[in-house]
Amino acid sequence: MDAAELLPLLAVLLAAGLAAGTIAGLLGVGGGIVLVPVLDAVLPHVGVPANWSLHVAVATSLASIVPTSIASSRAHHARGAVDWSLARAWAPGMILGALLGSQLAARAPAAILSGVFGAVALLAAAKMFLPLDELRLADRTPRGMVGNAIAAVIASVSAVMGIGGGTLSVPAMTLTGSRVHDAVGTAALFGFLIALPGTLGYLLPATPAEFPTGTAGFVSLPALLVVTPCTLLTAPLGARIAHGLSKRRLSQLFGVFLGIVATRMLWRTALFH
Repeated sequence: MDAAELLPLLAVLLAAGLAAGTIAGLLGVGGGIVLVPVLDAVLPHVGVPANWSLHVAVATSLASIVPTSIASSRAHHARGAVDWSLARAWAPGMILGALLGSQLAARAPAAILSGVFGAVALLAAAKMFLPLDELRLADRTPRGMVGNAIAAVIASVSAVMGIGGGTLSVPAMTLTGSRVHDAVGTAALFGFLIALPGTLGYLLPATPAEFPTGTAGFVSLPALLVVTPCTLLTAPLGARIAHGLSKRRLSQLFGVFLGIVATRMLWRTALFH
């Protein structure tokens, strides 16, 4: 591929990284909800086989979330919007679930990955967009065995989707008594607990022979090096924007965004059939 062909792809990745960082800070989603669809579209143009592009996109997205989630959660912590007690209580389930999810995803057909991604994002979109702010399943977010079971499910599905967990953990926390701003801030920290073990899980399998140079396991190192500085640059900006929005407006924004992404991934799933 010559420079004339590479430059547009590079521009798309840079723009996606900047957008992912902003959304990571704004919504506590880690940025993967943006990066996975973009990487899935770009990677086949740089040598990744089309039937493996979603796997590599998911793995690379998780790897980028490790530093991005640190930057985002620091910004939210500075505004007192991280529930450290809940983070400690859910940490074991998050870590184990992420390891399990990454191992499952590395072996799953692409149609299953995109279908899971789209369906979960669509359900979460409905919860956040509709006027259900007062809907509660519990007055306090569960801890202990129940809490860790919830965390493990969130982390395993998130690792399959290549996201930081906010897509699921924000609705889960707001349904059990958390303010949306606190849920977003805590979800940013959960992104780290999911992304680090999840990335390790994607690095463990042997790199398929048909993958381009620069791929480690299922992680595209060149793509990672392009998007990560961009996400780190804009994650604190997203956090500042989030704390300037009302509770309802932040929930609506989260829901609209998830709905758009869910539609795209479900459409991709339909193409496999």
